[in-house]
Amino acid sequence: MIAPVLPHNEEQRLAALRGYGVLYTEREEEYDQITDLATHITDMPISLISLVEENDVWVKSTQGMDICSTDRSNSFCSYAVENTDDSFVVNNTKNHPKFKNHPFAILEDDPVIFYAGVCLIDKNGYKLGTLCVIDSKPNKISEKQLNGLKKLAKQIVKLIELNKANSVLKGIQLELEKRNNELKNFAGVVSHDMKMPLANIIVTTDILKAKYASKLDQKAVDYLTYLKQSSFTLSDYITGLLNHYESDKLAEGDMESFDIQHLLEEIIELLNINIDCEINLPEENFDLHCNRAALEQIFLNLIGNSLKYSDKDKIVIDIEATQMSDQYFFKVSDNGVGIPKDKQEDIFNLFSVVGNLDRNGQKGSGIGLSTVKKLVNNLGGVISVASEIEKGTTFEFSIKK
Repeated sequence: MIAPVLPHNEEQRLAALRGYGVLYTEREEEYDQITDLATHITDMPISLISLVEENDVWVKSTQGMDICSTDRSNSFCSYAVENTDDSFVVNNTKNHPKFKNHPFAILEDDPVIFYAGVCLIDKNGYKLGTLCVIDSKPNKISEKQLNGLKKLAKQIVKLIELNKANSVLKGIQLELEKRNNELKNFAGVVSHDMKMPLANIIVTTDILKAKYASKLDQKAVDYLTYLKQSSFTLSDYITGLLNHYESDKLAEGDMESFDIQHLLEEIIELLNINIDCEINLPEENFDLHCNRAALEQIFLNLIGNSLKYSDKDKIVIDIEATQMSDQYFFKVSDNGVGIPKDKQEDIFNLFSVVGNLDRNGQKGSGIGLSTVKKLVNNLGGVISVASEIEKGTTFEFSIKK
């Protein structure tokens, strides 16, 4: 027996193999399907996917043989990896000088007499291991069958490379989730901590205006008014930010049964509307079974926006609701200022602002619609918008039952 030799790029080859993270992993159906297919196209009893490590050869998938690994110095795959060609075929190991007295070739039961292996070559040219077929008697493999094995070997390499890509993506996802949670916690702490100072500023401005009214000129009163308005704006901004980052928790709330008109009536009452407004509820009233709190938050945002962003003397809001076997569908339409066409794709992005001022001359924060989309998605639905300037806007969204 002549022992196999190490490839000239052994150090780099081992680094590449280990970098894929496939060594010593669980058996996977995708690999087993390939070894099963290899036995069929070659009509051989045994097929293996082997990866050549430093001291051993580890078997990722096997058909027809119960083996997990073997010593590298005895493995036929080691000979294939050292070979300058991308394949290695031995029709009869008993007649081959390299395998005289080879421990696997002289076995009494199921010796390795025929071997055909094609190398698993990655995109950088490193031979990671082999896809091989084995027989316990002398045999031959046709050029067509060998080409079939080579094509299967390329699919194995794609699986290995895809495994690495998925692992990298999973790591990135976990890191992003970690950072997102840290950001949520930070935003929550900062927002809560800012609430009280802002409330104090608002109260203090009222006290200053009341106590020193006779000593303040109009300019000073205007400054205090502006300070109070800015504090309210910042307070609303913080509230929106908190709602956005807490929307995940809200969407995980309990399912409830309730009727749609009763929900909308309660929302309208909460909004405490003091302007001329007509809100038309769905013609058909029916019971829903879903996350009530999350749906309420969605409608509060959408109806609230219809009220704020309107330049009409009389605001008209139409609400429609229908149901199918597995989803609820809703539509909220208004006769407001509308959203420019080039802004409609961006309005659901966090902090994206259309630019329109509301009825009170205030600019939006770009948080509300982002929160709405997040809630809708978390409830298993989608949301879209259609709008014309000066004519109005329609939001359509669905949620799963």
